[in-house]
Amino acid sequence: MPRATNAPASRRRRKRRLKLARGYRGSRSKLFRTATETVDRSMRLATIHRKLKKREYRDLWITRISAACRARGISYSRLIAGLTRANVRLNRKMLSEIAIHDPAGFDGIVRKAGAV
Repeated sequence: MPRATNAPASRRRRKRRLKLARGYRGSRSKLFRTATETVDRSMRLATIHRKLKKREYRDLWITRISAACRARGISYSRLIAGLTRANVRLNRKMLSEIAIHDPAGFDGIVRKAGAV
């Protein structure tokens, strides 16, 4: 009796991995082992970079808020401390959007933070 190799499942598994490697250059998209290594690495980096993207956006928001604060004569840390004491619960993304699109509203927030 011939040896059973489970060929349909193996072929499906290889095709699935090679499909993920589409768009890579040369053997990275053609040869199974090279494609597997490349896809594994790209998946790992995609996970890492999704986490990093969140950090980078937070840094961007803080930079924008800080610039808007300096233009109004207050430091970023004093603004955040004042907002915490005044019990104003706005996240940094919204503060940055307000600073950009509604300068008068941001002035009010700065006054509220400075009053406490």
